[in-house]
This record gives sequence, structure tokens and C-alpha cells, in this order.
Amino acid sequence: MKQLSIWSVLGIWAGLTLGGAFYAAWQGYGGRAFAVSMATFAILLLGMLAFAARGVAERFAGRGGAAAGFTLGAFAFIVFVMYLAGTGTFAFSRAAAMAAFIFVPLGLAASAEGAAPGTWQDFVTIAGVWAFVKFGPRFWMWPYPGERLAHVFTVLMAVNVAVAAFLLVRRAKGAGYSIGWGNLWTIYVVGSFVGFACIAIPLGISMKFIAYSPRVSSWGGLALGTLGILFFTAWPEELLFRGLLQNSLARTSKSEFAGWWTASMLFGLSHITNLGFPNWRYVILASIAGIFYGWAWKKTGSIFASALVHAAVDVTWHFLFRTL
Repeated sequence: MKQLSIWSVLGIWAGLTLGGAFYAAWQGYGGRAFAVSMATFAILLLGMLAFAARGVAERFAGRGGAAAGFTLGAFAFIVFVMYLAGTGTFAFSRAAAMAAFIFVPLGLAASAEGAAPGTWQDFVTIAGVWAFVKFGPRFWMWPYPGERLAHVFTVLMAVNVAVAAFLLVRRAKGAGYSIGWGNLWTIYVVGSFVGFACIAIPLGISMKFIAYSPRVSSWGGLALGTLGILFFTAWPEELLFRGLLQNSLARTSKSEFAGWWTASMLFGLSHITNLGFPNWRYVILASIAGIFYGWAWKKTGSIFASALVHAAVDVTWHFLFRTL
């Protein structure tokens, strides 16, 4: 795999940050609170992307060990406090809740430092990060601007915590936290997407879960929507379910197949509350999707490849189909 250098990743980061700032300004946002929110977004996004560059995570982990993970966590917490103060929403309860979300996982990771992958601390940390994103009080934690960025900020913070806990403190091997490209990746990515589509589209229509309904009027936002889905939905979910969960399950069970299929089923079950509980149709389709995402991750060794498949599926669903 030809993994991107830190300078290439910084270019991607700058483009996303400036693009987000221009779009928000075009929507009419401005003032100090807006500037602080954009700075928070930029810093957390940098933490998410920088460690996917070639050699960055290894250098930080090698030089600082667990201290590097706690340093990243402390820095993320300071950024959150800066956000609260700059937007006029500071409350000790918010700061305390975020401190718990950041430092409890880091403490669990530190308690397992040096142990083989797949300890109970690893699985509790993965479950905790997922639960915080899925069920956490994100609108309360990130009240400005009008709760519109609450999900994005929550995801960015969760990825930073996962990176600190697993890549720096635990030094997890084989997570595939990288941005790059390798031989045959086009076949794996396109093949996974087409294979899933051939199963999911007829199955979803027969289950009366989706209907073909192109949103031609929304296609002007295709590029922006694709980037948002890739970095703030597909990337974090692939880190959690493939890079961390499937990886840990495979190493614990000593079976790639068991780790792959178990993680895929759990990925499906994690969607049971989406669009109404219990949504078993969503669970079935998401489990099948997880199998194809997991296969792309296995074949490439990178969450970037599986995230591309994941994003392609979500974008196709959003712009070409209607959920019934």
C-alpha cells in the first residue's frame, strides 16, 4: 500500500476545513462563537486525519507510549473546554461528562497495556465509544450552533479517543488506520460495492424497506454529501467495527472468519434502533453490508478501503432510493 504522507494528509485536512468554513459562512454563520466552533472542528479533524498518515501513529506511540495517548486525550479535552467557553455554553457538568468519556477509556486501555489484543478492557472501551456516539447526550454536550454540528463534533471526539486509546496506548496492530491505495484495491472496493448492491437492492425492495426514487433535485449536494458521509459516518464506523472490533475478535478467537462474521452481525444489530425499534429489516441489510465491508478491510488491511465501500453504499441509498 502507498500510504499518504503527513503533508498530503494535511492538504486534505486544509481542504476540508476551508471548505467547511466557506460553506458555513455562506449559510450566514459568523462571530466569535462561530470562529471558536470552526477552530474546534479543525483541531479535532486534524487529530482524526493526522494519525492516518504514514508513520505518524507509530512515531507517537514509540516515543511517548501511553503518555502520548493521554496527551492527545488531554489536548482534546482542552479543545472541548475552549469550545464551551468560546460559545458561552460552559458548564462544569458538561466538562465533567466529557472528561469521563475521554479519560475512562484511556484508563482502561492503560490498565491493559502490554496484554495481548482482545482483553475485556478492549471490548468495554469499544462498546463505550459506540454507546457514547449512538446514545450519548450529544445535543447537550455540543449546543452551538443550534445543535446542528453536535453529531459531527461527537464523532470527531470519539475517533480521537479511539486513536489515543488503541493506536497510542494499546498500540493495536493491524487496525489499518491509514489513507492510501494498493494493488488490486480497485477490484476489492468496486467488487464489494457491486456484490452488496446485487444482494441488497432486490432484497431491500422485496422486504419493502426501500424503493427506487432518485432525488434529482438533491444531486447538487452530491459532492458535499459524499465527503460528509465518508469522513463522519463511514470512516468512524469502519474504525470501530472493522479496525478495532473485527480485528480484536479475530485475534481473540484466532479465527479470521469468526472475527469477520461476528463483527458483521454486531454491526447489523447496532442498527436495530435506526428508523424505529426494533428494525429487523435494517439489521438484516446492515449485517450483509458488514460482511462486504469486512471483506474489503480483510483484503486491503485498511479501513480507508472499507470506508469507501461503506460511503458508496450510503450515498447510493441516500440519492437513489427512498426508505419506506
